[in-house]
Amino acid sequence: MPQDIHPVETRPLRADGRRNRARLVEAAKRGFAEQGPNVPLEHIARDAAVGIGTLYRHFPTRDALIEAVYRQEVDALVDAASQMEANQSSGEALRSWLVLFVDFLETKQGIGAVLDTLIGGSEPLYSGTPARLSPPIDRLVERANADGDVQIDIAPLNLLRAIAGVATIRPETGWKQQAVALIDLLLRSGRNAGIRG
Repeated sequence: MPQDIHPVETRPLRADGRRNRARLVEAAKRGFAEQGPNVPLEHIARDAAVGIGTLYRHFPTRDALIEAVYRQEVDALVDAASQMEANQSSGEALRSWLVLFVDFLETKQGIGAVLDTLIGGSEPLYSGTPARLSPPIDRLVERANADGDVQIDIAPLNLLRAIAGVATIRPETGWKQQAVALIDLLLRSGRNAGIRG
């Protein structure tokens, strides 16, 4: 993943600092989704129940805050894979994670206009995402294949590309249901005859 062009605090945060940072990112996610890229930073700080100085200590620029919101969504998706593997069968874990990926796409669409305001564009931020998502989807598919829950022979990232294509091509209301239906179709086909390509 490319280096941050807007570095934030590098010292380890105390517990209260971590809580404040997490609240700020959640408040920013809400604010950006509801009001777009021009939501006042004072509004975000107020929603997070911190002062504006605390916001600037964690995120010295609006771009740094936008990047943090996007990266948190990617981190949450990556972290969820291990939890699902530990608590669900291999087929269920794969399906659950793919549905969570659809939720990630919805959030990305919701803050898309905000991401497009980044200095230098959003591509440097997006470009590292496939490398982050590759290990969990590879692991989930490999486990489901090994257990015989499905037989998927295409590159696992291509599953994500197919699902993302639904959100890109048909972004109108109802695309989420179509994306989940595609997941079920792909997994059902994988159980019956294998998905190859």
